[in-house]
Amino acid sequence: MATEIVSNDLCAGENELETSKGIEKLEISNGNDELSESTSSTQKDEDGSTAEVAKKKKKKNKSKKKKEPLKQTDPPSIPVVDLFPSREFPEGEIQQYKDDNLWRTTSEEKRELDRLEKPKYNAVRQAAEVHRQVRKYIKSILKPGMLMTDLCETLENTVRKLISENGLQAGIAFPTGCSLNWVAAHWTPNSGDKTVLEYDDVMKLDFGTHIDGYIVDCAFTVAFNPMYDPLLEASREATNTGIKEAGIDVRLCDVGAAIQEVMESYEVEINGKVFQVKSIRNLNGHSIGPYQIHAGKSVPIVKGGEQTKMEEGEFFAIETFASTGKGYVREDLECSHYMKNFDVGHIPLRLPRAKQLLATINKNFSTLAFCRRYLDRLGETKYLMALKNLCDAGIVQPYPPLCDVKGSYVSQFEHTILLRPTCKEVISRGDDY
Repeated sequence: MATEIVSNDLCAGENELETSKGIEKLEISNGNDELSESTSSTQKDEDGSTAEVAKKKKKKNKSKKKKEPLKQTDPPSIPVVDLFPSREFPEGEIQQYKDDNLWRTTSEEKRELDRLEKPKYNAVRQAAEVHRQVRKYIKSILKPGMLMTDLCETLENTVRKLISENGLQAGIAFPTGCSLNWVAAHWTPNSGDKTVLEYDDVMKLDFGTHIDGYIVDCAFTVAFNPMYDPLLEASREATNTGIKEAGIDVRLCDVGAAIQEVMESYEVEINGKVFQVKSIRNLNGHSIGPYQIHAGKSVPIVKGGEQTKMEEGEFFAIETFASTGKGYVREDLECSHYMKNFDVGHIPLRLPRAKQLLATINKNFSTLAFCRRYLDRLGETKYLMALKNLCDAGIVQPYPPLCDVKGSYVSQFEHTILLRPTCKEVISRGDDY
């Protein structure tokens, strides 16, 4: 019985040993499994976090690309509205009112009126930003030897791109004036004109942009020959004086007197002869209304004008013309500028061709000015007789070039200002002038 007991114990011991070894093996293998599992899970975590980091970097790069603002190309081709994703356009130069109107700056009531007009301000500021960018580009490419037709078409096509031309909602406000030397205003080449810009020319570049009929009317003078610099400076400083003097309740005649005083303090020497600079007495600045370039009030550039006052909320084109001639213009040369009369009612027309042309004018220009090149561009042909008929009927007004004496030189500078309830905004002001 005892031998059986001993042998059973030995067997049990051996079994226990084997079992314990098996447990150890199992524990070791389990440990290895756990180790491999933890290693693989760590690897997975590391891989996952690396992938996440890579994804985040990609997102950051994408967001950086998205956040980077668009820059205008050269030549300009990106619409101004795309350069300002917020749809808020730059404010013009702000000038405070003087003396009795200084209270407007801090008046809560006037500030509220300003806030209510913000959509209007924003529209005209968009038009002004287009004007600034277009004139900057045109100045960079201007050189003697350019065909005037090419110059105008390049300028106008750039306006069309940058303003996102859209019928009567956004586009060119009036034909590009590029009047030379003694021609003061209202000259643009008709189709086929071969006039070339020369080194000794004095060119007034006057063009307009509009958004929803809110017009920016702004002009500057180009002269390659530095001999004309005092003439240009006279009109630039006279215009700045007019802007400074303008304001709510200011009489138009007072603005004119201040302009003339500055203008005629200048002299210019041209080819050895000294000329007293003169203000052209029968040319004026003017008030501007929606789709109406001349809204009824005239801002003289000589003393003795109207006693009428400027009013809150009005837009004005402050423009001055400096001349070495008589200081008086008359209509001359072939007409290129036309405009439908703003207040014209229904006038019956006999000629079917005149009716057809009027329909084209109404659709594309309404009461904004246009020129013959614009009609050509729309595919109108053989329209001169119909256009004359519309002019004779009083529906359309022709605006022939305005000229001082032949051989004289005229310079012009112009800005659009807005008499806001709280301040005066020079909407078209830029770094250039």
